[in-house]
Amino acid sequence: MGMSTGFLKYEKRTSEALEPLERIKNFNEFHIALSKEEQMEQGARCMDCGVPFCQSGMMIGGMVSGCPLNNLIPEWNDLVYHGNYRAALTRLLKRNNFPEFTARVCPALCEKACTCSLHGDSVSVRENELAIIEEGYDNRIMQPRKILNRSGKKIAVIGSGPAGLAAADQLNSRGHQVTVFEKDDRAGGLLMYGIPSMKLEKHIIKRRIDLMRTEGVEFRMNEGISGKKQAEKLLKDYDAVVLACGAAHPRDINVPGRNGKGIYYAVDFLTSTTKALLDNFLEEGTYISAKDKNVIVLGVETPEMIVWVQL
Repeated sequence: MGMSTGFLKYEKRTSEALEPLERIKNFNEFHIALSKEEQMEQGARCMDCGVPFCQSGMMIGGMVSGCPLNNLIPEWNDLVYHGNYRAALTRLLKRNNFPEFTARVCPALCEKACTCSLHGDSVSVRENELAIIEEGYDNRIMQPRKILNRSGKKIAVIGSGPAGLAAADQLNSRGHQVTVFEKDDRAGGLLMYGIPSMKLEKHIIKRRIDLMRTEGVEFRMNEGISGKKQAEKLLKDYDAVVLACGAAHPRDINVPGRNGKGIYYAVDFLTSTTKALLDNFLEEGTYISAKDKNVIVLGVETPEMIVWVQL
């Protein structure tokens, strides 16, 4: 795979981040992508290791090692090295419904399991994953699929987060008529309201939702399913129901002062800010603001984080 001596010839390179004083001018992503030549060099670093641990998601000592999606990483790295992005996209989409999301927010467990990293730097897997999918969109290779045969079955998917979107995409590709129910005003779940725009710009999500709509998936916004009558109606109207309710329910803690003023769940804080950014570009008074306040955050990188704002 790649160049047999590529990992010796080329050093690992990743996209460079804009300087902090530059990136704070807006809420956009702030990494500058590698050039096409640099991407090909990174693909060349994928060594013919024999056993590609990068693509084999497995539990080791209670922790995940390698890609949980079993992405065909050596295959599309080799195709990037040869400049065949169209074929690389085909192999990438074979195992991954939404590489434009994972390439931005995934912690890159593949790189942690990379054989090349045993005696040096890992292959820049996530960089090439992002390059492949964006090349597909930029060159209009990513086009709506034509579903030639419909099964006549109707499937309801509750929740439009990553799990709900993936389920809807898979079921639609198999010919079922899929309707996605979302309680919020925009599709995406935590992708939309839980991940800040600088990490995942929201037009990226909308781009994929629009593609899925064109392929035949129906999205119903502001339709949370919570009551018994709603559930009974779904079971009556649809052949199957997929529950992809998400991870927005926070975990509380019982400590003195918990009910004090200015204490928020992280998901509520992030949702409030992102929604205001999209609706009115952070108009004063329309979101939970931490401006001019001392802030304490309890928890790290989990939806259960509680944000404490000292007023």
